[in-house]
Amino acid sequence: MAGPGHRASAQQRQRIISSTATIHAIGTAVPMTDVHPAFIDWAGARIADRRERALFVRMAQRSGIAHRWSVLESPTAQGGFYGAAWPTTAQRMAIYADEAPLLAARAVSALGEQVAIDGITHLVVASCTGFTAPGIDQRLITLLGLAPSVERLMVGYMGCYAAIVALRSARHIVRSEPGARVLVVCVELSSLHLQDDARVEPLLAMLQFGDGAAAALVSGGPGGIALGQPFAMTVPDTAGLIRWDLGDHGFAMHLSGEVPGAIAQALAGTVTLPVPAESVDLWAVHAGGRSILDAVARALDLAPDALEHSRAVLRAFGNMSSATLMFVLARILAGGETGQGIALAFGPGLAAEGLTFRRETP
Repeated sequence: MAGPGHRASAQQRQRIISSTATIHAIGTAVPMTDVHPAFIDWAGARIADRRERALFVRMAQRSGIAHRWSVLESPTAQGGFYGAAWPTTAQRMAIYADEAPLLAARAVSALGEQVAIDGITHLVVASCTGFTAPGIDQRLITLLGLAPSVERLMVGYMGCYAAIVALRSARHIVRSEPGARVLVVCVELSSLHLQDDARVEPLLAMLQFGDGAAAALVSGGPGGIALGQPFAMTVPDTAGLIRWDLGDHGFAMHLSGEVPGAIAQALAGTVTLPVPAESVDLWAVHAGGRSILDAVARALDLAPDALEHSRAVLRAFGNMSSATLMFVLARILAGGETGQGIALAFGPGLAAEGLTFRRETP
């Protein structure tokens, strides 16, 4: 007969198992229209000064972006969404309400091709590029045929680091309810917010963003990416560096050229990682732009290929706000690398959100 010591050991093992929240798979989706080359031509033609136009073209060529995708068909062409009068916020939100749930459902469908998504108990949705009520969460319940009793959480308007917040929330749910099966969805339609501006800096900010969606299944037990310790930090005196202003013609993105330097300075001082950078095998850094990735690599003294997953996502899709980090994690899941990881993203505040993770042998 087993003694008390054996029973204590079994209980301890059960606590360890039930406290582990794991991403088992990630599905991704982007729309059909690649708008990146057409945007560069359109934006360049808007800049009157020859030298500023040449600067914009050089920066576009150095952006590290080859493709960005939009739910809009030929948005900057004559007769397109931005080809005549600039659309109102109401017009943009009408498209968001129709298209965001459909793109999100495509990401969930891609997830379902990898892992069974039955028995969902919780739905966490992150999105910052639109507002609609009933929300995307409720629309997804209907589109996916989920039980009406599924518990829902909307993470809204937090920007690029919302994926971390959504995954952190899923981790808390699983750790408190070991039987939970959490569907995490990030969906962003950034292309709905093009602005009538001919200045180089705003055009370069708009150059970064595209549309995309990602969906992950998070539950207890092994079999993917085990989510570890979350961490967060708001960097003092940086509130104006990343900003979205709601206006009559969509959400105007303000992305200061000072952001990369502020991120590098924060990583060198304000932001403390839970584990030493030299002990990290896998980096999932939000692909907010080439200069941001370069700043992270310099500040943490990373190997030249440490952020290759992030750079590959940036090349193929641009910055999809909250969905971007999930695309990076999807690449890590699809690859053969294992070990200790850190997921890290930056956004309005200027704030950093992150969590540790461990990728076990597939």
